[in-house]
Amino acid sequence: MAVVLDLLTNDPRQKSEGAERPRHPEKAKRPDQTIMRKPDWIRVKAPGSKQWAETNRIVKENGLVTVCEEASCPNIGECWDKKHATFMIMGDTCTRACSFCNVKTGMPAPLDASEPEHVAQAVAKLGLSHVVITSVDRDDLADGGAEHFARTIRALRRLAPNTTIEILTPDFLRKEGALEVVVAAKPDVFNHNLETVPSKYLTVRPGARYFHSIRLLQRVKELDPTIFTKSGIMVGLGEVRNEVLQLMDDLRSADVDFLTIGQYLAPTKKHHQVMNFVTPDEFNSYATIAQTKGFLLVSSSPLTRSSHHAGEDFAKLRVARESRPGTAKQGKA
Repeated sequence: MAVVLDLLTNDPRQKSEGAERPRHPEKAKRPDQTIMRKPDWIRVKAPGSKQWAETNRIVKENGLVTVCEEASCPNIGECWDKKHATFMIMGDTCTRACSFCNVKTGMPAPLDASEPEHVAQAVAKLGLSHVVITSVDRDDLADGGAEHFARTIRALRRLAPNTTIEILTPDFLRKEGALEVVVAAKPDVFNHNLETVPSKYLTVRPGARYFHSIRLLQRVKELDPTIFTKSGIMVGLGEVRNEVLQLMDDLRSADVDFLTIGQYLAPTKKHHQVMNFVTPDEFNSYATIAQTKGFLLVSSSPLTRSSHHAGEDFAKLRVARESRPGTAKQGKA
């Protein structure tokens, strides 16, 4: 007789030793990387204001997960002080194991059918004018979580009708029809991050495919030209300048509207090493070049993150589209 033990979710060895399962088991045996001292231009305010505490309370009361916490975002103090939070749906455990990411990896729990409603209720309580919804990768689901995204968007439209909706999605790799389900729900902004240049995918984003992600963004525009598309990358992972410029061209070939570029910061010594710190002048140079390539909007700075200032940036996107002749107009007022 064979006995099968699920050591991912119920490891008796850990219980007997009084230890919790590691957050990143696939990284546990990696050698420690050198942590470079952050330069003076990377400084953030520690969280703890009254407004931050109120945002934290609403998040916890509704049993929600935020990428702000799970990914150790350096801007959490600033964003939560303004009652801006990026909600992470479909659990806190990812089926991928990207070397840059601090989100927990492993076998996720089943979807919570009440989550879309809880997210929408929290957004209504916070009184958000713009919300960002992201998720872990759910390769274990037949549709990659596409219908859960759609249900969350529909719940937001019902309970927070004045809130504009931005989604930051996984790549739905090998999930036939998944993208169409999400686009049909009509988010205002569809964001999917390339994260890095193609030469770094095997070491930084091994579970993904660069040109699949480019095609995903292109397909959104083919399905609904009124939806804004957006993508972001990190620099400081060992890429070279010309690779970043080629990536810009690839995104423009897919008619992507908005590009974000930020400095990679290693969450722990077990994550991918920071190869270099890009200077503010270099970020400004990237922004200038990207603007000349035709993006409606570019955000490029050391602390730029996908959802940082998302509400303000959405307003700028609208203005930029209206001022550019021949672009598709958005349906939502």
